[in-house]
Amino acid sequence: MLVVDLEVHGDGRGWFKENWQRAKMTAAGLPDFGPVQHSVAYNGSRGVTRGVHAEPWDKFVSIVHGRAFGAWVDLREGPTFGAVHTEQLDEGTAVFVPRGVGNSYQVLEDDTVYSYLVNDHWRPDAAYTMLNLADEKAGIPWPIPLAEATLSEKDQAHPPLRDVVPVTAPRTLVIGRSGQVGQALAEFFPEADFVGRGELDLADPESVASFDLSRYAVVINAAAHTAVDAAETPDGRRDAWAVNASAVARLAEAAREHGALLIHYSTDYVFDGTGGSGVDRAYREDDPIAPLGVYGQSKAAGEAAVRSVPRHYLLRTSWVVGEGTNFVATMRSLARRGVSPTVIDDQVGRLTPAREIARATRHLVDAAAPFGTYHVTGGGAARSWYDIAREVFSANGRDGEDVVAVSTEEYAAGRGPTAPRPALSTLDTARIESVGFHPHPVDVLDL
Repeated sequence: MLVVDLEVHGDGRGWFKENWQRAKMTAAGLPDFGPVQHSVAYNGSRGVTRGVHAEPWDKFVSIVHGRAFGAWVDLREGPTFGAVHTEQLDEGTAVFVPRGVGNSYQVLEDDTVYSYLVNDHWRPDAAYTMLNLADEKAGIPWPIPLAEATLSEKDQAHPPLRDVVPVTAPRTLVIGRSGQVGQALAEFFPEADFVGRGELDLADPESVASFDLSRYAVVINAAAHTAVDAAETPDGRRDAWAVNASAVARLAEAAREHGALLIHYSTDYVFDGTGGSGVDRAYREDDPIAPLGVYGQSKAAGEAAVRSVPRHYLLRTSWVVGEGTNFVATMRSLARRGVSPTVIDDQVGRLTPAREIARATRHLVDAAAPFGTYHVTGGGAARSWYDIAREVFSANGRDGEDVVAVSTEEYAAGRGPTAPRPALSTLDTARIESVGFHPHPVDVLDL
């Protein structure tokens, strides 16, 4: 819960204030909570007291006219359950109230007007948690005794704190549990619900429409079509667009409807590989995208859909290595079997352990970082696939010279449909570092 001092400008005519100013208030540390409804309550006489209600949405409360005594009780499960905070409210004070915290107030002047923004639409079937205004354990110090106040019969009948069932924390949903990133997320989001295509098929409009997203405050989409070369075939093109673009658009629409935070993963393939702003440097988040192949084009379309969600994190990454088949595992196997492979030496980037992507995701959520796009890769210098293969061979007792360097063009010759790949895949991680996440250097021995 956050108490906000509002700047009020006044003269002989009256006063003016910016009651909610998104850019200034998020810069000051308030969450970008995405309000969708503005409600106003007029209270005709001093002593009107409205009950302790914990609604399933966040609120930003303030006074338009008059004065009130505000009281808040934490009704969320956890060590602060039952904690009370009070505040005198006038036109210069506002309060951000997170969902699960009981909100109440008592009017101290006639004709007091109380305003609140919420980030979900009011609905008659919404589940509220209530607390009795006179609960002795909470001990709210009402300025006007409740015996002299104006209360509704409904508010007087609410249960005492000992009978209140704590509000459970909003849940997290991870879509795509079997992929490399999905498996890594299980370590950092042990409390989350993980679903596969059998439970939620993003490519099926009916599956998305029938899945209840209202229980989730955070939705993480780790599902993707990543068969880069297959995407260049007629069937693969349809599959890539269905999963990476159309399905993401459906998920984004559902996330907007329910006010959820949507987290989605994208790729260096949205760039053309010439370097940021057409020069040979790492790509920043705001560099123009120019995907070369179908896979990159479908991921770029998915990015556009995600950006339509007010509360989103879009994480671009590159050269992912995790559980199962990956480049490092393949090179390790070849080294141990005595094979001398040919490996591309004209594509440069950084390996990104799937665990590092999951760690970055957890950090952004816990730090309540500003919404938007972030680049996340493993730390260290950018290298070619050839350089990495040589390192894997050396780490497994083979001479790095056993790896043969070839160009992308030479490697693709005679291999059938092959997707164009960025020559430069290096992503600049300065933005995610600015919010406190620092990529770990990658050691192939740990992969």
